[in-house]
Amino acid sequence: MTAATATTADTFRPALHYAARNTWLNDPNGLIFHDGVYHLYYQNNPLDNVWGNMSWGHATSPDLTTWTEHPVAIACDEEEDIFSGSIVFDRDNSSGFGTDSAPPLVAVYTSAFKPGSAHAGIQAQSLAYSRDGGYTWTKHTANPVLNRGSAEFRDPKVIKYDGGAGSYWVMVAAEATDFQVVLYKSEDLKSWELLSTFGPANGTGGVWECPDLFPLPVDGDPDNVQWVLTVNLNPGGPNNGSAGQYFVGDFDGGAFTSATTVTEGLQDPDRLGEYQWLDWGRDYYAAVSFSDVPDNRRLMIAWMNNWEYANQIPTSPWRSPMTLAREISLHTIEGKPRLIQEAAGDFASISDPARAFRLAHTEIADGTHILDGAAGSVQRIDVTLRPGSATEFGLVVRGDGDQGTRIGIRPVEGALVVDRRDSGKTGFHETFASIDTAPIRAIDGDYKLTIFVDRCSVEVFAQEGQVTMTELIFPAPTSTDLAVYALGGTAAVTNLDVIHYA
Repeated sequence: MTAATATTADTFRPALHYAARNTWLNDPNGLIFHDGVYHLYYQNNPLDNVWGNMSWGHATSPDLTTWTEHPVAIACDEEEDIFSGSIVFDRDNSSGFGTDSAPPLVAVYTSAFKPGSAHAGIQAQSLAYSRDGGYTWTKHTANPVLNRGSAEFRDPKVIKYDGGAGSYWVMVAAEATDFQVVLYKSEDLKSWELLSTFGPANGTGGVWECPDLFPLPVDGDPDNVQWVLTVNLNPGGPNNGSAGQYFVGDFDGGAFTSATTVTEGLQDPDRLGEYQWLDWGRDYYAAVSFSDVPDNRRLMIAWMNNWEYANQIPTSPWRSPMTLAREISLHTIEGKPRLIQEAAGDFASISDPARAFRLAHTEIADGTHILDGAAGSVQRIDVTLRPGSATEFGLVVRGDGDQGTRIGIRPVEGALVVDRRDSGKTGFHETFASIDTAPIRAIDGDYKLTIFVDRCSVEVFAQEGQVTMTELIFPAPTSTDLAVYALGGTAAVTNLDVIHYA
C-alpha cells in the first residue's frame, strides 16, 4: 500500500518528534543552522512509506521543536539514488558555486549509481549547491567528485578544519564493509586528497555508516579540547540491530587517533558492553551533528528506528520519526572522557502548566501502583529513585493496568532496563518485543531519570545524561496511565515531576 492510498488512522504520529507528513524517512542528512533556522534534511522516499527511491527530504525549525516540511530538496533520478551526506556553508566561495557576496550552501552526498549509468554499482561522493539558503538545489555537472571504485563507500560528513596543519575542508566517510572511516582533504570541495583511515575498532558486528568528527572541550575547559569520532553500525548494537558508537581522541588535521579504543580489529562479543555507545536502546541510528550552531554548541539528531523491523512498524501514512535533538558535551567520568547528552529544544512553549503533576517522597511497595492525576500520552518525566529491598523498580509509562512500557533499575546487576514486551502493538516483527538493558551506577545512592514519552516512543536520559536509551513503542491511544513499581521488595521515589505536552 502506497503512502497516497494509506487509510490507517494516524494513531502514533509524534507530538515532540519530527516525522514526514505521509512518506518514509531514515538517516538525517545535511544538518545545519543557517540564517537563523535549523535545517534537517533526511533520507526520504517521496513516493511511498517504505525504503526506496532515495532522495533528500527537507524540514526546518526555529527552535528544534516545531518543524515545517518542505518539498524534496535533492531528488533521485534515472542515474542515481541520493544517499546520506552533509551540508557546509561555503563562506569563502571556495567551490565557486556562489559569489563572494553571496556564498553558497554545498551538499556533499553519496551517489548510489543505478544499473545503466556510467558508474553502475558504484557509490561515490557528489555535490549539489544552493543559492537560496537551502530550499532549492542544483547538482554539480562534474559529479562525482570522489570515486574510489567502491560499491560500499558512503555517507560523507564534511567539516572545516582550522588548526596547526592549516585550513581546509575535511571529509570523513565510511568504507562500510571494511569497517573503516576514510579521511580526505580539499581546498575547494571538488578535488579530494586522501589523508588517512581509521578502523576496524570496537563495534564491527555490522557495516559502518554515517561517521562524524568534531572537537569538544573536556569539562567545559577551552584549553582541553579533544576530538570525537562517531560511527554508526548495522547490525551489532548492544541490544541487537542498529546502533551508534563513538571514540574520543585527537585529530591533527591528518589522522584521528583514538584514546578510548577497547578492541582493535574485529569486535569481541564478550566486550560489547565496554564500548562507548551513543545510545543503548534499539532505536537510535545514523546520528550526526549540526554544523554552524551558535556558541559552538554540538547538537545531534538520529533516526528513531532499527533496520531489523524498520519497514514493518505500524505507522501510516508516514513511517519513522527522528529523535529529539540532543546537546552533547564531553566530561570526565571515572577518569575517562565520556559524552553527556540532554534533550535540546524549546519544550516550554508547547507545555501545559495546568496539567503539571508532582509527587514528593513516596515509598513503593511490592507491585505496580498507578499515579492518579499523572496520566498522559506526551510527557516529560523527571524522577529520582532510591533502592530498597526490590530487585527491580521504576516506572510504567503509557499503561492501562495490563499493558505498559517498564523503565526500571536493577541495582544488583547495575542495569537500566526498558521492557516493551507489553508496550502495545509488538507482533508486526519477531524481534520487536524486547527487554533491553544498559549499564548504570547509582550517584550518591540515587538513580535520576529524565524520560520523554511520545505517542510512539520513549527517550530515557539517565544520571543526568550519562546513559541514554531510545525505544519505539506502539501503545493504544487509551493507554495513558503512569505508574511506579517494585518487584520482590520495596524502593522509594525521592521526587517525581511530570510535564504534559500537546
